[in-house]
Amino acid sequence: MKSTKYTAIVSALLAFAFLAPSPTNAQAGKASGNVTFTVTAVAKKDGDASNIGKDDVQLFQGKERKQIGDWKKADTLYLAILIDDSIDSGAGGQWEYLKDFIMSQPASTSILVGYIQNNATRIAQDFTPDHALAAKAVRLPIGIGALGSSPYLGAMDLLKRWPGTGPRRSIVLISSGIDFFRGGGFGMFYPDLDSLISRAERQNTNVWSIYYPSASHRGHSFWLQNYAQNNIAKLSGDTGAESYFLGAGVPVSIKPYLDEISGHLNNQYLLSFAGDGGNKGKFQTVKVKTELSDVEFMTPAAVYLPPSGQ
Repeated sequence: MKSTKYTAIVSALLAFAFLAPSPTNAQAGKASGNVTFTVTAVAKKDGDASNIGKDDVQLFQGKERKQIGDWKKADTLYLAILIDDSIDSGAGGQWEYLKDFIMSQPASTSILVGYIQNNATRIAQDFTPDHALAAKAVRLPIGIGALGSSPYLGAMDLLKRWPGTGPRRSIVLISSGIDFFRGGGFGMFYPDLDSLISRAERQNTNVWSIYYPSASHRGHSFWLQNYAQNNIAKLSGDTGAESYFLGAGVPVSIKPYLDEISGHLNNQYLLSFAGDGGNKGKFQTVKVKTELSDVEFMTPAAVYLPPSGQ
């Protein structure tokens, strides 16, 4: 198994009515002027990432150390399983692992199941704490009949109908990463990638991605596969998550990937600090460090500082 953050090598050039109501800022513990984002703690070797205290954490904005307003283990999670309908229908042979993953989530996790078609997310099951109901919504991908779409625009559609920030949010995106709508010729990355990353960072949403090959013959192009994998790797890395793939072939099993994602979701914390985005709001890079030798952190590449007074 190979997991990667934004380290892949470039070898060639829901309306919100269908979602469970999002908590208000007060319910989420977000006071005016505060910024809250998710930090994933990863244990090294025999380390323990399950009970890290506020005193063990340091926050930096550039070279300046910032005061941490709040640091707490996060329980409530909204988790979207987002399947690109254009992947090969053979992925259905892996769906028992996906259903087991859904069923294994804690009771505090609400799950949505959606499919990307025509640059949008088609909801098969709204967010629900009934994991059996969510697992029942998992079906075979359409395959060739769903070609022509963009997984980046499809994921953006979901985020646009998922307003606010609230508690933890994660998307597990299963896709080839190939943008059949835009096509190539845009440089190293697809044109909608940065917009999707910014939206996810602004809404405190981690996007975990699992590569599965496209159903089309064109999608088996080594250049397209490598190009697409670098795009989904950047999407995951910049939103504080991981991307998973083994070369350009069909995964032997997605179970190890899902098991690792479960482990990460079980060790997430919400960090809040005072931030001033000026008149218009802005994105700011931050670093979260610890002196604990057996733990490291995954964080978004940037967090959004809201306009002053919000």
